[in-house]
Amino acid sequence: MRSLLFTSVAMLALSTAAQAADAVDQVPTAPVAEEVQVFTWSGPYVGIQGGYAWGDGSFDISGGAGTFDADLDGGLLGAFVGYNHQFSNNFVLGIEADLERNWNEDEIVAGAEAKTEWQGSVRARVGYAIDHALLYATAGWTGARGEVSVPGFGTEEEMFSGYTVGAGVDYAFTDNIFARVEYRYSDFGSKTFDFGAGTIDADLDQHAIKVGLGVKF
Repeated sequence: MRSLLFTSVAMLALSTAAQAADAVDQVPTAPVAEEVQVFTWSGPYVGIQGGYAWGDGSFDISGGAGTFDADLDGGLLGAFVGYNHQFSNNFVLGIEADLERNWNEDEIVAGAEAKTEWQGSVRARVGYAIDHALLYATAGWTGARGEVSVPGFGTEEEMFSGYTVGAGVDYAFTDNIFARVEYRYSDFGSKTFDFGAGTIDADLDQHAIKVGLGVKF
């Protein structure tokens, strides 16, 4: 009888211990907080852009021939590359360069024609990030290769140099792909085209609307 009682007590103790172990195993663990990915504009990027430009040219022909205006309007297509740094207060500073091909040509007078073929810029950018949108202003140096053709005197080319200012918005659809809309004003300055028998003093500026698609790394 004593042996049976001892056996029963031992079995009860083992059963209680097993139930306690199961209860310990079933205690829920605290969920691990997932790390939230915060979007940032920091880093290098490249892209392509295109649009339309409205160019104004003033051409002063030597020998008292007068000053004539030309509308160097046309499409443009090019590429850009840059780098941004976003601060903790969401302000963004960056630097960007671009190179574009222009399609514009207009008659100055009596068969003489002018056009710009290539233009580029190196600019600083300052902006403010609102989540995936970046509102920015930009300013810096710009240059353009101008060409003037005069019947009987050939074609002369000059490299214009001036400044450009503008503003725009970049919007990121993913962590790496973004689109852009930008307005720019460029003052390319003045140059003299020397044809030997006479000169043409040219002054060029341009308004442009551009759209682009970029990849951020």
